[in-house]
Amino acid sequence: MPPETTSHRLTRQGDAPRIGIVHLGPGAFFRAFNAVYTQEAMEAQGGDWGICAVSLRSPTARDHMQPQGGCFTSVTLAETGGSDRVIGSVSEVLVAPENPGQVIARMSDPNVQIVSLTITEKGYCHNPATGDLNLDHPDIKHDLSAIQTPRSAVGFIVAALLDRRRNNTAPFTVLTCDNLPANGALMRGVVLDFARALDPDLADWIGQTVRFPSTMVDRITPATTDNDIDALAQRAGYHDPACVVHESFRQWVIEDDFVQGRPNWDAAGAQFVANVDAHELMKLRCLNGTHSALAYLGYLGGYETISDTVADPAFAAFCTALWREEITPTVPRPQGEDLEDYCATLLARYRDTAIRHKTWQIAMDGSQKLPQRLLGTIRDNLASGHVPKGLCLAVAAWLRYVGGVDEKGNDIDVRDPLAERLKTISDQAEDDTAKVAALLSVAEVFDPELAQNPGFRTSVTEAYCALVQNGAQNTLRSLQS
Repeated sequence: MPPETTSHRLTRQGDAPRIGIVHLGPGAFFRAFNAVYTQEAMEAQGGDWGICAVSLRSPTARDHMQPQGGCFTSVTLAETGGSDRVIGSVSEVLVAPENPGQVIARMSDPNVQIVSLTITEKGYCHNPATGDLNLDHPDIKHDLSAIQTPRSAVGFIVAALLDRRRNNTAPFTVLTCDNLPANGALMRGVVLDFARALDPDLADWIGQTVRFPSTMVDRITPATTDNDIDALAQRAGYHDPACVVHESFRQWVIEDDFVQGRPNWDAAGAQFVANVDAHELMKLRCLNGTHSALAYLGYLGGYETISDTVADPAFAAFCTALWREEITPTVPRPQGEDLEDYCATLLARYRDTAIRHKTWQIAMDGSQKLPQRLLGTIRDNLASGHVPKGLCLAVAAWLRYVGGVDEKGNDIDVRDPLAERLKTISDQAEDDTAKVAALLSVAEVFDPELAQNPGFRTSVTEAYCALVQNGAQNTLRSLQS
């Protein structure tokens, strides 16, 4: 409940902007990132770029934002002091399961020129080890048989493109903003896989006319808590259950490849480039890779947040060593970036105690994240003749985490699409060595060539046994001695 000092709920002042973007996945990151950039772009140079935000599952975002006319508060956190700002770029919020036809109609509107996404890795219904669409995924099987009432993001995109082709309407640009390597190419691949299974002629049309630019997105966005909502109410005098908290830093790099128009996001600080691959690889490996490593090891070590974790000198030294010895040697330097400075800035961001980014939150959906964040870097190290023991330790920490029991014997609430299966595999193994071997055989996560690599298997097995025997903190310290 809002505190007694709150006199009213946040409300929109003035008219909502005309809709030009449909966004799938109106979670915290979208509100802290896409919506803020879009508002600033319209403030700087105008345009009809209001956003229709579509939830593919839960009505929570709609229930929180609709009474506020789509508005919400962007709360910037910093040790030196934060700031609050009302964001009004969201003009409409829909809940797809309640009326999928309404969502398809909105996406088919000729005024909509961009469909963007922040649906997390698992939302792409793909095999993380190969990038291919999983045609056996329950949502994909449903959508192929009932294209006018889809459940998946891929199904909605293809259904809307099918309508636009039938109506001779220009296609939209599909702009994915999730942390996946070559995310535009991946999105294009799963959309074409789906379309071919539905209608090969439609797939050809999509392949020839639709654009799927890749992007790199970066802003640390912890989950909003009741305390955050109450603190805002005390400061601002209104109740806003849709408020979002985030760090001050942000970076958006976008391939400038759009079918029709786009907002002037560059006026808000976005970088438009011909190819985003180098920036994306830098961020996935340097930030997301160490974030995941710190999340699993930090959680096992008893730390609640990333800032708590790197306050321990052993964890900070581990993170720095990962960058220096195992990660940056595999990352081509993007234009305009200094990798050493970039990593130093990352560590400063991790240390910001105003950003309470929980290790448990980052640890979610590891089966979808590891192939992109850690395993590619490991493969590159192995190919150069180097066994990356730090990254292998991070993989071992994930294997221990998905076993569902922490170092003190307490249950871990593992949130992962494969959680049940991983727990069963872990429980049924005869000993620790067999447990590692069995988990490395999960082909959705580990491709067989990597899983069978002797250096990788041995290093992960030794690290796992060390975690079981000595705990995360002692294992880290011994690694650095």
